[in-house]
Amino acid sequence: MAAAEARKRRPRGQFAAGRAKRPRGAGRQLEAGMRGILITCNMNERKCVGEAYSLLGEYGDRLYGPEQFSDHEERLSGSEREEDEDDVEAALKKEVGQIRTLTEQKLRRFQSVESGANNVVFIRTQGIEPEDLVHHILQDMHATKKKKTRVILRMLPVSGTCKAFMEDMKKYTETFFEPWFKAPNKGTFQIVYKARNNSHMSREEVIKELAGIVGSLNPENKVDLNNPQYTIVVEIIKSVCCLSVVRDYVLFRKYNLQEVVKSKEDTQQNPSSLTEEQNSEAVKPETVEEEKNSKESSNEVKQVNKNQGETSFQVKLAVSLSWLCSALPLPSKELECVHAYVNVAILTDSDCCYI
Repeated sequence: MAAAEARKRRPRGQFAAGRAKRPRGAGRQLEAGMRGILITCNMNERKCVGEAYSLLGEYGDRLYGPEQFSDHEERLSGSEREEDEDDVEAALKKEVGQIRTLTEQKLRRFQSVESGANNVVFIRTQGIEPEDLVHHILQDMHATKKKKTRVILRMLPVSGTCKAFMEDMKKYTETFFEPWFKAPNKGTFQIVYKARNNSHMSREEVIKELAGIVGSLNPENKVDLNNPQYTIVVEIIKSVCCLSVVRDYVLFRKYNLQEVVKSKEDTQQNPSSLTEEQNSEAVKPETVEEEKNSKESSNEVKQVNKNQGETSFQVKLAVSLSWLCSALPLPSKELECVHAYVNVAILTDSDCCYI
């Protein structure tokens, strides 16, 4: 009886041991082959995703028109519905094709996926060019100076992704850089590198190898760290390398949405401050004269205090000497000499008092 109950009450671990566990976020993680937009935020990823959907949807509709949603069933013709499905193999292929079509329809124009790093959001794009869209957003915000986000910091397009290993990156970038740097195309460039949750890649090695590839495509491609035509953005997250070649990287404040809306007038002097400076210069001579008078008066006060101090010292010295004369049993002639010295000390300069 006890053995039967023991067999019935097996631990739950025995049932779960042979069951395959589905990883969290499977199918919605950043991986090689994706294209999209990499967004950094300030401690609030959920709100960042909401702002990204709103901003990208607004400008995406402007450039590419409203997103279209169609039901697969409406596109099926009547003849397809009435086909004879006696052939099992043909029916199976048809069903697989329908599932693929429905899966493609579920892919939205913008879809958030797990980036693999804190405070980083990756928005996968479908049917659009990430570089053109992000550049259009920053260009409009730079022109209007209108702030449209609160949590989003930087918005970087990702035109291609590959495995974050040096050999894979070299093989991938040899063809990836061709539209911008292969002869007859040319331009000045810089490389911006950032790695997150990755320790096996070397920043110096990556920059050196990628710069060599750009130079091999066209020897006229030159490095310019001040104001380059193109900026190669390399963002590595875990084992995925995100690449893009962007324009106006310096003008758009490193593609920072918070900085691009700031005006240069903040660093320039306004007319009111100039007027105040001119007024201060106009009254400058009077101020100098007042300072001179105040210095003279202060010197006079110091001299008076000094004289008063010296007089007080002389009086104290005379009193002390008089007391000393009265206390000591000296002959009359010596007392007269002491009194004479006291009178001289009082009447002469203070320097005599210290002798």
